[in-house]
Amino acid sequence: MALYLVPAGTRATANGNGERFDITSNKSRTFLCTLEITAQIEQESIDVSVQVSDDGENWGTKPFLMLPQQFYRGHTRLLLDLTMRPEVRYIRAHWEVSRWGRVAPTPMFEFSLILEEVPASLPLAARS
Repeated sequence: MALYLVPAGTRATANGNGERFDITSNKSRTFLCTLEITAQIEQESIDVSVQVSDDGENWGTKPFLMLPQQFYRGHTRLLLDLTMRPEVRYIRAHWEVSRWGRVAPTPMFEFSLILEEVPASLPLAARS
């Protein structure tokens, strides 16, 4: 099962949040997160994180998982393990963009964040 927290081709020119997803039906509660940046301009950065919520309304003040800050095209993968947080029912993506260049003051990233559920039957070492 795959969750498209940020669908492919999403263009970010300002900070934002993705759609919320109900994960109560996910058995393993462990996901491989793949952040892919397909377009960007120079002299800018993007911070992408995964936020969690018990009720779908309150997301807390800190992200549950923070991916490494990105500046260029490419992809990054991290493991998200919610097995010790059974109260979490919802997840969503959050991003913050920044630009320090002299020409265009507005940042622009085209990216996606896809979560693929890792089967519970695999040993933890094989999940990553």
